[in-house]
Amino acid sequence: MLSPVQQQFRNAMSKLAAAVNIITTDGEAGKCGITATAVCSITDTPPTLMVCINQNSEMNAVFQQNKRLCVNILTSEQEELACHFAGFKGSSMEERFAWDIWQPNEEQSAVPMLKEALANLKGTIVDIRNVGTHSLFLVELEHIAVAEEGQGLVYFNRHFHHIGSTP
Repeated sequence: MLSPVQQQFRNAMSKLAAAVNIITTDGEAGKCGITATAVCSITDTPPTLMVCINQNSEMNAVFQQNKRLCVNILTSEQEELACHFAGFKGSSMEERFAWDIWQPNEEQSAVPMLKEALANLKGTIVDIRNVGTHSLFLVELEHIAVAEEGQGLVYFNRHFHHIGSTP
């Protein structure tokens, strides 16, 4: 049961629109991916971002052990993938990574990068801080790919919304 302050915090955060991402990893601990909106730019010197994952998630330990991840920023056309990686559709992790949605990669245990994402930001976890229920992963980026076009997918007021810019 949530306290009144916790419920108000959740209600307030639902009003904070955020980009929808699929965070992926692969390595000794295995391959997995999760839908997340808790991603934040930290600095461009060196390019670093923060990804927050609930400590109760089974995938938290996989990310920590693999120490590498990719933030795949989703387009509006990838809303269904966001639902699959959020666990809403009943697909297994093995099925999700068998779909032809991943960029080919020659590296053994390469971090999966989503085809047709607005951007792929791949890097190494250089620090982990636990705050309350979540782990904050600080990630130094080594590879950044940005699409020329595409509409964005955001989560606002507990629903997905499609956004785009007009010229």
